[in-house]
Amino acid sequence: MGRKTIVVALGGNAIIEEGTEGTMAQQFENTRKSMDAIVGLIAEGHRVVLSHGNGPQAGIHLIRNEAASTQVPPAPLNVIVADTQGSMGYMIAQCLYNALLKAKIQKDVVAVITQVVVDPADPSMSNPTKYVGPFYKAEQVERLRERGWLIKEDPGRGFRRVVASPLPLDVVEKGTIKDLIDDGKVVIAAGGGGVPVMREADGTLSGVDAVIDKDRASALLANLIGADELLILTGVDRIAVNYKKPDVRYFDALTLADCDRYLSEGQFPKGSMGPKIEAACDFLRRGGQRVIVTNLESAGAAINGKAGTVITA
Repeated sequence: MGRKTIVVALGGNAIIEEGTEGTMAQQFENTRKSMDAIVGLIAEGHRVVLSHGNGPQAGIHLIRNEAASTQVPPAPLNVIVADTQGSMGYMIAQCLYNALLKAKIQKDVVAVITQVVVDPADPSMSNPTKYVGPFYKAEQVERLRERGWLIKEDPGRGFRRVVASPLPLDVVEKGTIKDLIDDGKVVIAAGGGGVPVMREADGTLSGVDAVIDKDRASALLANLIGADELLILTGVDRIAVNYKKPDVRYFDALTLADCDRYLSEGQFPKGSMGPKIEAACDFLRRGGQRVIVTNLESAGAAINGKAGTVITA
C-alpha cells in the first residue's frame, strides 16, 4: 500500500468523555489513549494531519466567561476557538510526540493556529441555530439578551445561547500546513473547525463571532492540501440507517449517491451524523478519493479496509 496524505478528524468528545468532570488530568489520559491509531498510521508511512473538535472544551471556556463576567471582559467565540486550538494542540502534540518516541519513531509534531474564512453573508449569520455554552434558567434570559446574545430554548433541557455556524470557504494557513507535511512533520490544524474570520475589502482579516463545523472544515483543509483520504473518527464503528431501530442497517461501503439519498430521507440527523456525511460528500465532490467513518478503536483497521464505512464517489 502506497504512502497517503490523510486528514484525521478527531472528535472533542473523545478527549472529554461523557459523564466525567473533564479535568486536565482526564483530558491528557484520554488523549494518550487516542494516539495509538494515529501512531499506527504514521508507522505505516502515511503523512498525517490531525484536526480535532472542541465542543466540550469551548463550553468550559464559556462557563468561565460567565463566572468571571463581573471581573474581566468575556472573550468572543473566535478567541475562545483560538485558545482551545492552543491548549488542545499542546496537549495532543505532546501526547503524540511521546507515543511516537515509545514506538521508536522520530517525528516532529507541530500545532498550527488555523484561521478559516467564512462569508459574513452566510445564511446562518442571520439565522443562528448552533447551541453553545451552559444552560440558563428562564429568569436569566432577559439579562443575557441585553448583551446582544440570541437565546433559545433547548427543548427539555433549558435555555442556551445560539450562534451562527457558517460554511468554511478557505483556510488561511493552508500553504504553511502543506509545507510542513511535505517536510515530514505531523501537523495538528483546524482545531474546533478553525478560528472563523472574514476577509475585509482590502484583504485583511477580522474575527467572526461564530463556530464552524469541525468535520466540514477538516474536509475543506483536506482538499486544499491535496489529501488522498479523510478519516472521520466518531462514536460508532460504521454508518447506519434506521439507527437504534429494529431494522437498523450498517454499511461497509457507501457511494456519494447513496449518501445524498439517505440525507434527503432524513436518515442522518443534523446534530450527529448529518454534518459528517455532508463533510464526506463535500470532500469527494471537490476531488477527494475516499472517506472513512469509524470509531477511534477501529481507525487503523479501517485504513487497511478491515473496519469502518468507506465512502467513495
